[in-house]
Amino acid sequence: MTPPASDPSEASDPFAEPVDPDLVAFAEDGSTEHAAPEFVHLGPDGEPFRSGFVSFVGRPNAGKSTLLNNILKSKVAIVSNKPQTTRTQVRGVLHRPGLQVVFVDTPGIHKAVSPLGTRLNESATATIGDVDVTCLVVDGLAPFGRGDQYIADKMPKNSIVIINKIDRANREQVLTQLAATSDLHFDEYFPVSAKSGEGVDRLVDYLISRMPEGPPYYPENMLSDVPEPTQVAELVREQLFIHTRQELPYSIATRVTEWEWPRIRCEILVERDSQKGMVIGKGGSLLKRVGIAVREQLPEGAFIELHVTVDKDWQRKMDRIEQLGYGET
Repeated sequence: MTPPASDPSEASDPFAEPVDPDLVAFAEDGSTEHAAPEFVHLGPDGEPFRSGFVSFVGRPNAGKSTLLNNILKSKVAIVSNKPQTTRTQVRGVLHRPGLQVVFVDTPGIHKAVSPLGTRLNESATATIGDVDVTCLVVDGLAPFGRGDQYIADKMPKNSIVIINKIDRANREQVLTQLAATSDLHFDEYFPVSAKSGEGVDRLVDYLISRMPEGPPYYPENMLSDVPEPTQVAELVREQLFIHTRQELPYSIATRVTEWEWPRIRCEILVERDSQKGMVIGKGGSLLKRVGIAVREQLPEGAFIELHVTVDKDWQRKMDRIEQLGYGET
């Protein structure tokens, strides 16, 4: 009787590597006894490194960017008292021995009336639930309204509430906000002042306690992942917010078009010819003030050129919004 033909896969291969019987056993019984050890990042004390992401979401002008700057003790996000100041997600990194917390500052969520507004809202809501801790930042001076509730309804229940501006709000206003937000049944509530720093240390200690084991995501000397040209363009936009009329900032966009250090060329976009004159000012006076204020925040020797261009209805053109990087996640 002729023996059955052997399976070619079982034929002896003189060039095959020897098979570890322990690995064969692992494959058959699913045991992890012989599995490769998982790599663990260790801090300087020999304990596992901890890291994670925290997002600040809320209505415009709640003080999210000011809070981020206070936590990091450095200016990584521009601030103003006008809505739509923050137009992209800004990541700031807090470094501690054996720990890294990546904070994500988001555009204020509002009722959008243009494609730009819609894009900013999408950018802000994209972080909800996609981080280790989501923080609802509430203006302590303004009643908790439908806009705040709309945002809260999208947030996971392990989120926290931050009542900001307690340096200006009286005790009754703070208690009213705490009572209004208590129905959310979030994990914790923190009254703080992003401006003075009151209550911020307690908030940071809590957020640190929520960080899981994980690797460092950024180098130790890196405070933000915002590219330098973008930082400069944002500084220009911040100064324009400070020096122009109430209605104009929403029509302003900025971008660096040339970077040959120490020479920087920044383009300022407006939507109307009349706005161009307002930005330049009489005899170029306003533009000069903006340039001086920006240079004071740059390394010594920097030279910045500012040019104003009319791009009609740019904030209603999705391709232009994307080119400017607004609403990027």
